[in-house]
Amino acid sequence: MTSSSADGQRRRRFDDLVAVYYPDMFRYAAWLCRDKAIAEDVVQEALLRAWKSLDALRDESAAKHWLLTIVRRRLDTVDIDNLSASQAALLAESPNEELADMREAIYRLDDDYREPLVLQVLMGYSTNEIAEMMGLKQGAVLTRLHRARHKLMDKMADE
Repeated sequence: MTSSSADGQRRRRFDDLVAVYYPDMFRYAAWLCRDKAIAEDVVQEALLRAWKSLDALRDESAAKHWLLTIVRRRLDTVDIDNLSASQAALLAESPNEELADMREAIYRLDDDYREPLVLQVLMGYSTNEIAEMMGLKQGAVLTRLHRARHKLMDKMADE
């Protein structure tokens, strides 16, 4: 196989991954950092890192987990605790007050509770997968999910 043929094949592989998983990467980043512009930057940096280490991805079935892990690591470099209120952009396409209230309540959860909740409810990960991604034991994830739901219910009841 020639070098340009191998490069073209690598590029197609990457493009295929991006086409499938970009929406999940962006949604995950946006929910965690609460800002579309920052999420876009984080995902672009994550894609650059993914491109550079694409050869490390041996199993295509692990691609989503691999890419979301890269996004999570990129988020560690962004100071999301000091965002202004105007940066907490709503992700709904059409105005829906109840949905907006729910999103705001999720945004106001501490990171320790928001992240596993987003991973499970929006991204569809199992508690085992969340534990692996977050470097926690499954019991800790279950506890955080339980507390997140109760905190969310309390926040929604207060409103």
